[in-house]
Amino acid sequence: MVRDYVVFDLETTGLSPARNEIIEIGALKVRDGRVSDRFSELVKPFSPVPDAVAHLTGISNEMLENARPAREVVPDFVRFCGDDILVGHNLMFDFSFTKKTAGELGLTFEHQGIDTLKISRRVLTDLPSRSLGALCDHYGIVNSSAHRAYHDALATARVYQTLAHYYEAKAPEVFVPRELHWKAPKSRPMTKKQKDYLKVLCKYHRIEFNESMEEMTMSQASRLIDKIILTHGRMAFSQE
Repeated sequence: MVRDYVVFDLETTGLSPARNEIIEIGALKVRDGRVSDRFSELVKPFSPVPDAVAHLTGISNEMLENARPAREVVPDFVRFCGDDILVGHNLMFDFSFTKKTAGELGLTFEHQGIDTLKISRRVLTDLPSRSLGALCDHYGIVNSSAHRAYHDALATARVYQTLAHYYEAKAPEVFVPRELHWKAPKSRPMTKKQKDYLKVLCKYHRIEFNESMEEMTMSQASRLIDKIILTHGRMAFSQE
C-alpha cells in the first residue's frame, strides 16, 4: 500500500466545475501510514450557497461571510499537496474543481491519484452502493460530520486503508496510483457589457469595484452580479 499521500475532499455549490464553486476544502497528509498534517478551511464563493447544498452540508452563507476567497485558499492548498499522490472518493470530482481553480490562478496542479470509489466498484461487487456513506456503514467506520470536507477526507483515508488491508494482495492493479487528467474548458474574460453593468451596480450599492473584479472571468462576473442583486437588490432606475 502507498504509505505517503494526501487525502482530500471538497464541498461545492454544485456539480459543475465550470459553473459552480468550492466552499470548503478538507485534507490530511499521511506519512508512513500516519496523519502528519491537516488542512481544513471554508472558502467564500462569489455566489450564494443554494439551499439544497446548505441543507446537505450545514454550510450557510453566514458561515462563509468571513472566509477567505478561493484566490487565497487554493494556493495554500496546492502548496499543502506538494507533489504527493492524491487519494479521494470519486476523486476526479474534487480534482477537477481544484485543477480548474488553480489554473485560473496561474498554478499547476498535476498529480497521480487513487480513487476509493473505483477500488470499491472492482472489489465489492455485491454491495448495492459504494458511496462513501455506504462504505463507512459496511466497515463500521464512524463519520461524525458527513458532507463536511475534512471529516469526509478522514473517512476516505480509513476506507482506503481498510480496502488495502483486505484486497490489495488480491487485486493490486486497482491500488496503483494513476496520472490524473482533466482539461478545464477555456475560461473567457467577462464581457464589456458585464463589466460596465457591474461597475454601475457596484456604484449604486456603494461597493468598491476592485482589482480582483477587473480580472474575473465571464462566469465569475455573472455569479458576482447575481450575488450583489440577491444581497442588496436591483437598481431602481433605468440605468440597470
